[in-house]
Amino acid sequence: MSRSDALGLGLVGLSGAVALTTLGGDAGVRVGMTALQSLPLPTGFPVDRFLAHWWVFPASVVFSLVALASGVSGALFFSPFFMLVVGLSPSQAIGAGLLTEVFGMGNGLLNYVRQRVVDYQTAKWLLLGAVPSVVVGAFAAHYVPTTLLKVAFGLGLLLLGGFLVYYDPPEEYVPGEHEGEYLKRKNTGRGTTTVETADGETFTYDTCWRPPGVGLATAGGFITGLVSAGLPEVTTTQLIVRCRLPPRVAVATSVFVLAVAAGAGAAVHALAATPVWYVVAWSIPGVIVGGTVGTRVGKYVPSEVMEPALGVVFGVVGAVVLGSELLA
Repeated sequence: MSRSDALGLGLVGLSGAVALTTLGGDAGVRVGMTALQSLPLPTGFPVDRFLAHWWVFPASVVFSLVALASGVSGALFFSPFFMLVVGLSPSQAIGAGLLTEVFGMGNGLLNYVRQRVVDYQTAKWLLLGAVPSVVVGAFAAHYVPTTLLKVAFGLGLLLLGGFLVYYDPPEEYVPGEHEGEYLKRKNTGRGTTTVETADGETFTYDTCWRPPGVGLATAGGFITGLVSAGLPEVTTTQLIVRCRLPPRVAVATSVFVLAVAAGAGAAVHALAATPVWYVVAWSIPGVIVGGTVGTRVGKYVPSEVMEPALGVVFGVVGAVVLGSELLA
């Protein structure tokens, strides 16, 4: 599909989203579908299948809102949803999840850049490991047997669910609290890094020892390319615990790294297989709407309650994925 076709399809999805959100209930669905049927569509585009998946839009709004409010990766919601509910293959679900996440994080990333809270010096080192590994992981997702990919995905959800339950939210950490004597020596004497935010706040901290961060970003990037999640959870925690970054800077830097790496992974998935446009044309407008709302309500949601609850949900979903594949 050409870039112009993809753009046209994106506009179709956005038009449908507007119709559905402007008019409520069945009337909104009927009017939205009638409007879509009157629009010019790319040759060979499955119109009936696209219209039948209108419900992906409201689900995407909810997923995006919850992801931003809780601070976890949106792909943790979308990939299992696309696989278990929509019925996509694992590689299609992972690619669609990454592509949706790229658009979903745009609003939050733009806010962090405007606030000038991203540590670009640290981010560029993390990207050295994350971008190549996410590309390798994305390619691998299309060549690994479906059974193995589903098992890897289920195990990944279980591990990430346990991570959310066991570890405290990023804002609860004290920078450098658990780094140990060895890391304390390695992280000392390498100069300082200063981040001056747009609201006048200044953060100054010791420049981190880079190699472990690059290694962890490499591992997180590969997992993200393979199963669509893992990089932000690994990156944010290690930046605070090991590198002593203030939580506000660590989260912003992690989102920046994820945005660039997820973009590379989504591009690989789009090139390696035909993107499932009839699904992402609904999910992308959904995450844009949900992201706009989520940035406003997120500060009212207690992350110490939300993250463990989501960890349990992801653990259950991971068990379902494993059970459906291994016990079938």
